[in-house]
Amino acid sequence: MPASSSTNDTVEVITLGGTVAMTRSSQAGGATPSLTGADLVDAVPDLRSASRITVEDFRQLPGASLTPADIVALVEHIAKAEAEGIRGVVVTQGTDTIEESAFLADLYYRGDIPVVFTGAMRHASLPGADGPANILAAAQTAASTEARGLGVLVVFGDEIHAARHVRKMHTTSITAFASPNAGPIGHVVEGTPRIHNRGQRTPSVPWPGGPQPRVEVVTAALGSDGALLDTLKDTVQGLVIAAFGVGHVPASWCDRLEALADTIPVVLASRIGTGSVLTSTYGFAGSESDLLARGLIGAGTLDPFKARLLLSAHLGANSSRAEIEAAFAACR
Repeated sequence: MPASSSTNDTVEVITLGGTVAMTRSSQAGGATPSLTGADLVDAVPDLRSASRITVEDFRQLPGASLTPADIVALVEHIAKAEAEGIRGVVVTQGTDTIEESAFLADLYYRGDIPVVFTGAMRHASLPGADGPANILAAAQTAASTEARGLGVLVVFGDEIHAARHVRKMHTTSITAFASPNAGPIGHVVEGTPRIHNRGQRTPSVPWPGGPQPRVEVVTAALGSDGALLDTLKDTVQGLVIAAFGVGHVPASWCDRLEALADTIPVVLASRIGTGSVLTSTYGFAGSESDLLARGLIGAGTLDPFKARLLLSAHLGANSSRAEIEAAFAACR
């Protein structure tokens, strides 16, 4: 999917559903996806004056119901739009999975036009709904030449985040999104995106060759005996361990993990989600150095959920063990 140069000023708004597209139903009582892309655009009076806008209603699902296959199809659509000369893309979706969707899209997207994910923490029926402001800031970023070549971005509350680093840090706050390992790479100020740190773009992953492999996450917890690990030997193609601290698990897990790592890639991440898994500071049974010596692969600064997506993407592309290790090494 080669990149092409932008030939017009069109920004495409692609909708996937989520809170930003929800209103409260009088019948169901709770908020459900109901707004179209045109509804979202019409709710932002300044949007059409900022750029020429087109709309694609791609999905209408809660963020929790999106799948990797939806994101693969989305990236294919974006590649075609870029080949046709689109200036930039805004993707609206639910915040439950926006950090994962944006990261997975970033792994597959190889173009240069800005691709900007956004959404809302307050649905349109609530006072102070944040969706319109977020969509406007995302469109202003997508139309900006400053944002070209940065890969996939997430814009919330006028902050611009790289997909690799962004995380949802609060369940309800309109300032829920942050990049704890790196900070935002820019801000939208008076309608103008200002990029402060261009950073290093996430290396792309080859296009998937078939169905998404099954990769699961197992989380370490105080007193857990690791019994769940015994059920995974013949059911998953890869595994991510959400370990304590800098990469530690109970000693009772070690032999099970070593046996699994002999047959499938097992990635060692931290359940904390901020900071890096270490490699050689501790030496006890179940420490990071012990587990790496047993064949586990360090996740670097990736949290368990993004580590799962990176591993799954490489398994889907039939990458070798060495290529998988190199991909995680690039995230340190």
